[in-house]
Amino acid sequence: MSKTIKVALAGAGAFGIKHLDGIRNIDGVEVVSLISRDIEKTKEVAAKYGIAHATTDLNESLALKEVAAVILCTPTQMHASQTLACLKAGKHVQVEIPLCDVYQDGQEVLRVQQQTGLVAMVGHTRRFNPSHQWVHNKVQAGDLNIQQMDVQTYFFRRTNMNALGQARSWTDHLLWHHAAHTVDLFAYQCGSPIVKANAIQGPIHPALGIAMDMSIQLKAANGALCTLSLSFNNDGPLGTYFRYIGDTGTYLARYDDLFTGKEEKIDVSQVAVSMNGIELQDREFFSAIQQGREPNSSIAQVLPCYQVLHDLEQQLMG
Repeated sequence: MSKTIKVALAGAGAFGIKHLDGIRNIDGVEVVSLISRDIEKTKEVAAKYGIAHATTDLNESLALKEVAAVILCTPTQMHASQTLACLKAGKHVQVEIPLCDVYQDGQEVLRVQQQTGLVAMVGHTRRFNPSHQWVHNKVQAGDLNIQQMDVQTYFFRRTNMNALGQARSWTDHLLWHHAAHTVDLFAYQCGSPIVKANAIQGPIHPALGIAMDMSIQLKAANGALCTLSLSFNNDGPLGTYFRYIGDTGTYLARYDDLFTGKEEKIDVSQVAVSMNGIELQDREFFSAIQQGREPNSSIAQVLPCYQVLHDLEQQLMG
């Protein structure tokens, strides 16, 4: 058995907690350092999860020799610079989505990752959800060709709150954060690069400074289409809902659950060792470190998604 992988986790908010819960189920991994901006809250979460070291400074954790890997669940605007800091400190890194909100920063991360040879991946969780894995396996086996994906990403967020209803220190973004999931997943599931992309957006919110509604169209090289609707104005069920329309079936994916087009539930419990997409994502990260291989959702694999987001941003600004 290989020795325990010692991990630092940055960001003790809603998503950081999901990672801590997932890691509890993974053997051979120990979180030894927790970083977040409010030291009292950080100490509180660290105590709950038995984490010895708590700090507000990422560099303090990167200086710890025993730390081999870092998981970043910090605000979007910090992702690229913190990922670079981890790589330059010789640490493997998993950064939550999005990798960057400026495409050139993502390119620089790839350059440094290739230079260091360290494991670096992005939290494109949809690649790991059992529901989407089930569809992916069907496509890989040649039993399904995706002709169209229809996706709705809906929230009700007129104020700056996180998933736990707590005030956020940063502003979320429909394009660079939420659209990134679907743009990457579409190309991944179709096994074909995106060759055409269009976007339109609604009015810019006077206080938040972002568009609250957006519509995106994508076309893959193999002819498959994707229509993505995003809104922070939706007063209804929250989350992202995927309709896969294929040549041999229609499937509806809602996080880790999957249904046929006629709403018949499909058992996806045997697809992977867990039904938790975040835990499966973390398992892939640690497995890639142990095996010295490129992980699914590596920087190189997801960077084309950020090129598309960059092109869409240019279109929206034009």
